[in-house]
Amino acid sequence: MKWIAVIIVILVAFSLYYYSQHLHREYKEEVLKGLERTSKLEKELINEEDIAHLPDPVQKYLRYVGVLGKEKVKSYRVIIDGSMKTDKDKGWANVDVWQYSFTDEVTRLFFLKMNMSGIPVVGLHAYKDANAAMRIKVAGIFPVVDGKGEEMDQGETVTVLNDMCILAPASLIDNRIKWEPVDALAAKVSFSNGGIKVSATLYFNEEGQLINFVSDDRFYSPTGETYEKVRWSTPVSNFKNINGYNLPTYGEAVWHFPEEDFCYARFNFKDIKYNPVE
Repeated sequence: MKWIAVIIVILVAFSLYYYSQHLHREYKEEVLKGLERTSKLEKELINEEDIAHLPDPVQKYLRYVGVLGKEKVKSYRVIIDGSMKTDKDKGWANVDVWQYSFTDEVTRLFFLKMNMSGIPVVGLHAYKDANAAMRIKVAGIFPVVDGKGEEMDQGETVTVLNDMCILAPASLIDNRIKWEPVDALAAKVSFSNGGIKVSATLYFNEEGQLINFVSDDRFYSPTGETYEKVRWSTPVSNFKNINGYNLPTYGEAVWHFPEEDFCYARFNFKDIKYNPVE
């Protein structure tokens, strides 16, 4: 009878492990679909004409990054580590992130692993067809967050625009993006996707580096049930050459409440690859 008990334990353990990988399997399936689709798209190079309509500081930024003569971005892969806070009064938790984004059919797939007080947590923040969903599970099994709705759709559209500005500047020539000059070191940007329109202000330094992205179109939701529109910014710094592009390697995400600022994410951008094949 002992061997039967052993087999049962093994089967239960295998079943739990298989179930715990559900979010990661879903993430990989969506990634593979996007990679297969974008691999069939025609390759084009960015030229002077492509950036001529952009405000001067944005043109300077793209020249600094080094996009001219490079392929137009159809997809990109980002590997991130850092730390996050789930609440103002809680401590920082280490996080690892793997993200794929696609610009043809706007998609963002953000898969994370966290360690919160010794407890493993996984999450998938997915945006596709202008719909966003955020699911987080303890040990990959027990759901603790299952967020969706209009506010999240809009907020994640802001995040997509933010990624384009910071992680994939070559994508800023997209015709879904509109520009309004501000001055020599700032420009306003708006982005429309699936009937949702969001905007932000970009700030640059004299060198041509992007230093901040500020938007009033995101919603803060501490519980996932109620939403409050709060100014959101993502200051970035420490530009380095990554695979032939000059890109920021450190960024923060900050909520600006009337009483105080709340920085909830500190990210190190470890690798950024454009038009990956895997």
